[in-house]
Amino acid sequence: MIQKGKFFLAIIFCMLLIFNEVLAAEKVFKLGILGPLTGPAAKSGNEMKDAATMAIEEIGGKVGDYKIELVYIDDQSDPSKGTNAYAEAIERKGVQAGILNWNTAVSVAIQPMLAKYKVPHFFGLGAGKAANDKWASMPPEDRYFFMKGYPIPEKLVAGYVNLLNYAEEKGIWKPENKIAALWGEDTDWGRSLVGGLAKELKESGWKIFTEEYFDLKKTDFYPFINKCNNAGVSLMAGSTTGAASVSALIKQQQEIGFKGLLIADGLGWVGDWYNMTGFASDGVLDMQPQLSSPAQQAWVKKFKERFNYYPGGTSGAMPYDYTRFFIKIAKRAIEKYGELTSETVTKIGREEIVNGKLTFGYEDGALSHLRLGTDASCVPDPKISPTDFFIPIIQYKKGKGSIVFPEDINETELMVK
Repeated sequence: MIQKGKFFLAIIFCMLLIFNEVLAAEKVFKLGILGPLTGPAAKSGNEMKDAATMAIEEIGGKVGDYKIELVYIDDQSDPSKGTNAYAEAIERKGVQAGILNWNTAVSVAIQPMLAKYKVPHFFGLGAGKAANDKWASMPPEDRYFFMKGYPIPEKLVAGYVNLLNYAEEKGIWKPENKIAALWGEDTDWGRSLVGGLAKELKESGWKIFTEEYFDLKKTDFYPFINKCNNAGVSLMAGSTTGAASVSALIKQQQEIGFKGLLIADGLGWVGDWYNMTGFASDGVLDMQPQLSSPAQQAWVKKFKERFNYYPGGTSGAMPYDYTRFFIKIAKRAIEKYGELTSETVTKIGREEIVNGKLTFGYEDGALSHLRLGTDASCVPDPKISPTDFFIPIIQYKKGKGSIVFPEDINETELMVK
């Protein structure tokens, strides 16, 4: 009887161990992936979604003993719809933290909602200045929108004008005049970027012929391009997050025969941009992270095998890196506080992200930049420098982008018509 009693006790003990393991395995942390999965920027949104999914799959869907359950939130590039969808994801689906997004208006709109629910959000790619202004206007204790994934465009566009000045000084480009036409989507992103370009161009002696803004869905640019051609414009420059819109503009300027330089900032955000533009993109200037190293190319191949299309640097590699950055944040929350919750992730955001103590860089396997992080001098924007967040200017030819500036890392000289 004693032996039987010991036997049953052993069985009960084993069952308790198994039961405890099951309970531990059932810990779940719900992470929201915010982006435009439908609407005019759906190509970018779905690429972000796939990149985030891939990053979580690679860790077996777990951080510590927490299962990471992804909840995809479609903001449709609309601030009202995005905020409602996010609130529903929190209330009904239990989202405990969020990452990413694409449109500045959405970045602005969700910030009060995050404060209401005390849910932290990291690495929003909706980068216009309005997102920073909203963040700065809120009391520090209500800031649940942590480090952005992309800086305000005004901090980057000076590179384009520096390239133009360099090309003129070296005799690579001799424009007939210094008249520019600026274009952009009618959003804070478009107006921020174009406003920054206008300021930099004027300071370098350029005259702005026109500054025009379009709906994200616009695809008829013939009147605009003809007007610019008739005025003898030497430079057309702008940006839109609408893939169909930017590809239409590029194809139409080639049809009409625009003779100047064209800057289309963000053309390469989506991986299959060349399928949309074809050879009409030859000569277009852009600012994009390059995916050319052996490690980057290996990742591109793996992504293509998994999702059957090629990823871009900004809407593919960067969201992939930022998802892995969040994984690092989650691990740190468990290490420091013993659990993974909205509260512990928020603490890491306040104590180690906004001051630059915790970063994600080359040593972590970062693909898109040498180091991703912020600090008190630039928060909520990522820190910009050649060893942090840095994007070269490239020029496209036959579907490939080559670095043309800065001079010390250029792969080829600027090509002019």
